[in-house]
Amino acid sequence: MAIVVLFGAVIALVLLNVPIAIALAVVALVAILQVGGLAALPNVPIVMYTGATSFPLIAIPLFVLAGAIMNASGISRRLIALSSALLGFVRGALAQVTIVTSMFFAEISGSAVADAAALGSILIPAMKSKGYTKEFSAAVLSSSATLAVIIPPSIPMILYAAMADTSVVKLFVAGIIPGVVGGLLMMVIAYWFARRYDFPVEQKFRLANVWPALKDASWALVLPAIILGGIFGGVVTATEGAALAVLAAIFIGGVIYRELHWKDLYIAIVDGAVQTAVVMLLVAASALLGVHLTEIQAPQKLAVAAGALGGGKWVVLALLNVVFLLLGFFLHSAAAIILVVPVVMPLVTAVGIDPVQFGILVTVNLGIGQQTPPVASVLTVACSIAKADMWEVTKVNVWFIAVLLLVLMLVTYIPAVSLLLVHVFYGG
Repeated sequence: MAIVVLFGAVIALVLLNVPIAIALAVVALVAILQVGGLAALPNVPIVMYTGATSFPLIAIPLFVLAGAIMNASGISRRLIALSSALLGFVRGALAQVTIVTSMFFAEISGSAVADAAALGSILIPAMKSKGYTKEFSAAVLSSSATLAVIIPPSIPMILYAAMADTSVVKLFVAGIIPGVVGGLLMMVIAYWFARRYDFPVEQKFRLANVWPALKDASWALVLPAIILGGIFGGVVTATEGAALAVLAAIFIGGVIYRELHWKDLYIAIVDGAVQTAVVMLLVAASALLGVHLTEIQAPQKLAVAAGALGGGKWVVLALLNVVFLLLGFFLHSAAAIILVVPVVMPLVTAVGIDPVQFGILVTVNLGIGQQTPPVASVLTVACSIAKADMWEVTKVNVWFIAVLLLVLMLVTYIPAVSLLLVHVFYGG
């Protein structure tokens, strides 16, 4: 009952437009005072500081910074040119280019919002100029950008790993198959739309066009190999890999391409600092609530209550899917992970759900939330760029959301979809 009251209070404050971090902190402070009185207050700053200084979380500002630098240095433009050279012969090629480029960019930025902002400013106007509807242009960009939270490196996965005390590298590996499957299925849907609405073919396939584009984008293609190769090869941790990504982005953008200027670097650093501050304030506030829930043994009580339902882990997985899908309607992914994951992990462990599989399940669920109003953070960015009505875009986007739901079902009920590569690389 205590969990329901606390979460209900947080949701009520959020719906009243109270910032999520403030809502978490207020509810936690009231609950702590009720249980422990004024004597508990000296521990508050210590708990908040400890919660926000987890080493894996350092990767978040670094990946945000790396993505901003890469966009400023022309890397996204080169990836788009290469994708166009490879896929221009397909009907509705610009939609296919959007999906493929989003998958490439996902391997660099880890942020769906950054993906949508970086690629949307180039691809949406291009699609509109070729006769694609603004609703379809926004939908395909928005949905494919969400692949950035499934394909490694992923900022939500880093947050989940910190909250669930599990391996971020295994999460990155587990996201590869679901992310690729999602991208390929989106390409099928985009081709169906292209045939139905007679979207144009951009150009005939010519090797003579591919080679210059490949040569120009070669350094951009090296970046994912450096980042993911170093992490998966055990040479660097995820946090060190993020730092490596920043250094590589500065070198490639500033020295190789010579398109990264001091002003761009300054803007990227400020943007990274602001986004990091928002996330860290959420983490610090959630640490307070987490300590209180632990003291009243709320997670253990939740595990006992779920166990009484029967049906084992399959019923629990179904219930958790419903919970995270609903949370995705109202909360950003960082807030949902920070608020809920620490509470449900004892239940997940108790029924025998692999924490890595559960992490991918959480990530895909919240990726769907990025596409579903009213919050729909990524969809909002795409609609803003396309100057399209969100609800009209959603009528098209339901087909791409269906793809994400199918990926969610595969991840939930066929564990090998997320765990196969983990077992190949790490055994078990």
